[in-house]
Amino acid sequence: MSLLILGIVLFLGIHLIRVVAPGFRRSMISSFGEGGWKIGYSVVSVISLILLIYGFGQARDQTPIWSPPFWMSHISALLMLFALICLAASLLPAGYIAVKTKHPMVLSVKIWAFAHLLSNGDGAAILLFAAFLAWGVILRIALKRRERAGEITLRPFVSATYDLYAVIIGAVAWALIIWKLHAWIIGVSPLVM
Repeated sequence: MSLLILGIVLFLGIHLIRVVAPGFRRSMISSFGEGGWKIGYSVVSVISLILLIYGFGQARDQTPIWSPPFWMSHISALLMLFALICLAASLLPAGYIAVKTKHPMVLSVKIWAFAHLLSNGDGAAILLFAAFLAWGVILRIALKRRERAGEITLRPFVSATYDLYAVIIGAVAWALIIWKLHAWIIGVSPLVM
């Protein structure tokens, strides 16, 4: 469990630097340049993600804290469809989904974490998904403050066509995950029958 906790702290910590220590980020950029900062940030992100995944794999076989009902996995699967549509919308030029949600990638992570909290009852899963959900909430609050301060501007609407693309890409990704990818990558079928 300690590796999982370390991975969570490092991964989410590095992704909250702009929120909790903006001065540190600015000083690192001035010392190493924008490119140097991005390389260091990426390296720490990848290492901490690997540590998080490995730690989760090691801690996953714990005694359940609660046993979700079998139908909860179906609710989680449905929520994941929305999460994947939001994720696709975040990677495309802005349509209505991106404009209305403002930060579709952050929303995607929050939906993903909440969906997985609903259908997982072991301590490692609860810790992992609760941490990501909390991170998403903190980041969304910080982004809202930065918008009000004029530090960031939201992406302008381009075309509703990108909403259609987001729905198609999200639905195809969702179908592939439900069909085989989740079981192949994670080792667990997403739907408990």
